[in-house]
Amino acid sequence: MNKLTYYIRVLSGMRLKRFLPILDRAHELSGKSRWWLAMDMIRCARKYGAGYHDYIQFGMYDLTEEQKATMVTRVVSRELMDQLNDSTQSYVLDDKGEFAKRYGKFMKRDILDLSAAGAEETDEFLQKHPRMFCKPRDGSSGHGCFIYALEPDMGRTAFLARMREKGVGICEEILQQHRSQAEFNPSSLNCLRIVTLIDSEGAPHVIYAVQKFGTKDVCVDNYGPGGIGCRVDVDTGVVLWPAVLGEGYMRQTYTVHPTSGKKLLGYQVPFFREACRMCLEAAVVTPALRYVGWDVGITPDGPAIVEGNDFTDYLFYQHVPQTPDGIGMLPVFQKYAPEFRR
Repeated sequence: MNKLTYYIRVLSGMRLKRFLPILDRAHELSGKSRWWLAMDMIRCARKYGAGYHDYIQFGMYDLTEEQKATMVTRVVSRELMDQLNDSTQSYVLDDKGEFAKRYGKFMKRDILDLSAAGAEETDEFLQKHPRMFCKPRDGSSGHGCFIYALEPDMGRTAFLARMREKGVGICEEILQQHRSQAEFNPSSLNCLRIVTLIDSEGAPHVIYAVQKFGTKDVCVDNYGPGGIGCRVDVDTGVVLWPAVLGEGYMRQTYTVHPTSGKKLLGYQVPFFREACRMCLEAAVVTPALRYVGWDVGITPDGPAIVEGNDFTDYLFYQHVPQTPDGIGMLPVFQKYAPEFRR
């Protein structure tokens, strides 16, 4: 998708019924007139590629032009992916069966690819894991994922029929998460999102990290189903900024987990250094994919990669509470990939 096509897609997606509530919220937060805000939103969309969610989540109404230019907006994020990642290799991350073959040693759990597994392999998996995590072969944001327990006396044939009925492509051993992670929300595997960037010399770097936590008794921690995210200091593995609710445009922030009440600020992510090292090693497995966001579960014994994303969520690390200086992440990308051009 070329730049002009993507701009048109973004701008055409600005529906009035979605735009007006966001405009009202921006007015409430900023005190500026709705007319000024509407004009500024349109200008930021044209100049910086900012969608209206970008505009409110980054607090662009309070930023200088210099600060706005540092933000990785929706369009900039797409440009980064298009320029840094070879689109012919994106299937490696999108196809969960292919991902398991290539990155299996980092996943540290049994995985059953229903499209490739034979009868013996399937029977062995069902015997070892009568309770499992199921997901479609491709997809994102946790859609179609659920925990499944075998019904009494269910055989292989009935199991496979049930999985086809539910659109399942991959079944996995359920990872046991670290106790301190489960204390926030035990119903989901609360993953770290660690983003790596391979520089122009071929060396990988961790450029940011976010600790995600699920809420609402769902089995995934994704932003879409109501998860929250806390930016983590990449030098220490400590949460230094408030969490932000992923869904919606109300810009809700939390210093304690909204369900458990456990304190977020100051939380030391266990095995953080080990998780970073694992992601740096995984980053060079497919060097044509230079910009990847890794979801990493923290188990009692260390990190385990859950999946990789080439369209890594740019909102994670630039929310107002997580960028107190108003500086976005674009300068970091330009440092390691000076060849990137807008």
